[in-house]
Amino acid sequence: MIERFGVRPRLAKAVKFGELVILAGEVADDPALDLQEQTAAVLAKIDAQLAQCGTNRSQLLYAQIWLADMSGFAAMNKVWDAWIDPERPPARATVGAALAKPHNLVEIQVVAATGNAA
Repeated sequence: MIERFGVRPRLAKAVKFGELVILAGEVADDPALDLQEQTAAVLAKIDAQLAQCGTNRSQLLYAQIWLADMSGFAAMNKVWDAWIDPERPPARATVGAALAKPHNLVEIQVVAATGNAA
C-alpha cells in the first residue's frame, strides 16, 4: 500500500511504501535565516515529517543535500553533524545547485526505513 502525506497539486511532502519513507526536498520557510539557521530549520521539518510517517532520523538510509553555494559546506556540516545519529549515519550526497528561490541556501531530501530496521 502506498500512503501519501501532505499532498499538493505538484507533489506529496512524503510517500510511504512498505518499510520505506521518501521525503520531498525541504527548504527553510524564513528567507532571512543564514545557512546554518536554514539547515537547522530544514532538519526540524524533516524530523516532523519522519515522525508523521512513523520513523525518525536514526532510520535514515539516504540523504541528498543541495547547497546554493558550496563554500557553505563546512557551515552546513556543523549543523548536520550535531543532528545526525552518529551510530547510524545515512549514505549521503551533497552538491552545489541553483535552488528554486534565491533565498533558499540549502535543500535536503531523505529516504528512511520504518520499523526496527536499526
